[in-house]
Amino acid sequence: MKDIIFKYALKNALEFNGKANKNVVLGSVLKDNPALKKDVPKVLKEIERVISEVEMLPLPKIKQQLQKLAPELLKEKKEEAEEGPLKALPNAQKGKVVVRIAPSPSGPLHIGHAYGASLNYEYAKMYDGKFLLRIEDTNPENIYAPAYDLIPQDTQWLSDHHVAQTVVQSSRLGRYYDYAEQLVQKGKAYVCKCNPDEWREKKNQGIACPCRNLSIKENQLRYAKMFSEYAEGEAVLRLKTDIKHKNPAMRDFPIMRINEHLHPKTGKEQKVWPLMVFAVAVDDHELGVTHVLNGKDHADNAVKEAMIMDYLGWKPPMYKHWGKINFEGFTLSTTQTRHAIEQKQYTGWDDLRLPFLPALRRRGYQPQAFRKFAMEIGLSLADKTVSQEEFWKMINAFNREVVEPNANRYFFVSNPVEITIKGAPKKEARLDLHPDYPKRGKRTLLAEGKVFISQQDLKKLGKGKVHRLMDYCNFTLEGKGWKFVSEDYEEYKNNPNKGFIIHWLPVSKDLPKVEVMLDTGEKALGVGEKGLGQLKEGEIIQLERMYFAKLDRKENGKLVFCYLHP
Repeated sequence: MKDIIFKYALKNALEFNGKANKNVVLGSVLKDNPALKKDVPKVLKEIERVISEVEMLPLPKIKQQLQKLAPELLKEKKEEAEEGPLKALPNAQKGKVVVRIAPSPSGPLHIGHAYGASLNYEYAKMYDGKFLLRIEDTNPENIYAPAYDLIPQDTQWLSDHHVAQTVVQSSRLGRYYDYAEQLVQKGKAYVCKCNPDEWREKKNQGIACPCRNLSIKENQLRYAKMFSEYAEGEAVLRLKTDIKHKNPAMRDFPIMRINEHLHPKTGKEQKVWPLMVFAVAVDDHELGVTHVLNGKDHADNAVKEAMIMDYLGWKPPMYKHWGKINFEGFTLSTTQTRHAIEQKQYTGWDDLRLPFLPALRRRGYQPQAFRKFAMEIGLSLADKTVSQEEFWKMINAFNREVVEPNANRYFFVSNPVEITIKGAPKKEARLDLHPDYPKRGKRTLLAEGKVFISQQDLKKLGKGKVHRLMDYCNFTLEGKGWKFVSEDYEEYKNNPNKGFIIHWLPVSKDLPKVEVMLDTGEKALGVGEKGLGQLKEGEIIQLERMYFAKLDRKENGKLVFCYLHP
């Protein structure tokens, strides 16, 4: 048994900078030798002893020892590192991996959530496994009711509608109550009525409070009173751990408390609520979660959850963490954003200026772009800072790869100004709907010398230069008017005095009015090609020489687009 424990303790310590997790080691040991399941307490005691020996070794020595004892585990680690954009998960089997995301319903998902959700989904897909959504709503005072609809929408969108199951914790209170009662009956949990400040002082000193040594019968009675007699703040249910644990956060931490705030799902019918770590431990076990992938700020929570599972006789999942990702320059606070929406600073969660998924979906971003971004960042413990500029550059590039092949081209003229080009021929300009896919066909613009160009383009047309109306003709400023020069593009291209190529539209009453909602909160108003009127809401196009845009709606004879990206 010792050799089995020793090799997995070495492997785990090598992966995590010399520190081994007893629960992770236990999982590996039991998988290697299932017969040891009959004596888990003895195995755990031996694991703790071996880990204390391993953690005294320097990293090179740990590697050396592992090479000698179990070289196949080092080989396995090397193979994992070389496997595709996502490193292989430990103890992962095809068809059996179950991962989850677990947001709280304080608002819709934002770009930070999108990273975590995308990473989990990609791993589920990699192993033909399951991707779950769990809404953690056991904190009644921090719930935004519309989030119950917004979060599933966001998650289904990110995963191409591959969420295998959606669970809401407030619908599972009975399960948490039952398991909490089991812990009380086992003498593994006790109801504490001590003053919180006094208890905290004792905890920090490693001193047990008087409640810790009460009988099981007394704790059962107290636990029942949490549902009836006790008020908020009067009592909490604590897990009985090592009161002298080296990490004070692990000492007799709470798992159930009284919260009398109104809950949008249960009202005031329930007042006893599980703490996050307890609800998570129960859910991960009952939902069959095999791998928990989240930020390293949850590392302590993972230890607590594993403790709870150990007390209940369950095997914990494998835990993998990523470093903190700071999206510099973005406001990702749902509370702050919600307040701004209420103050009419934004039109809603789908306001194009916001870094929340309803807004990004509305603009036309595709879920594949966020998944590519997640894989680019990867699963690493290193902290990262992603600036606004860097984020938009990456996500726009990934999104362009997805939308560009399907986005047909059209002309849009903002702030249109009518000009006449003297001598310009009557011409039917035939332009490709997409230059890379000629089989899609052509669009036709009938030009007769009078055209609309944008006011912005008009301002930059310098005197003495030869400019070009795209796919129509070359022209120049002569006196106070515009004069035709030629039709040939090569002539324009080789002219030493060439100016700008600009898009245009024929002067016509049939041109549809167009509004583009920009990501600055401003609007671009103008006219577009007649063919735009055939688009369906939700279609993404490229407004030629400008940007990609998505048709948001048709309204009062006007086409309203959302700016997507350059």
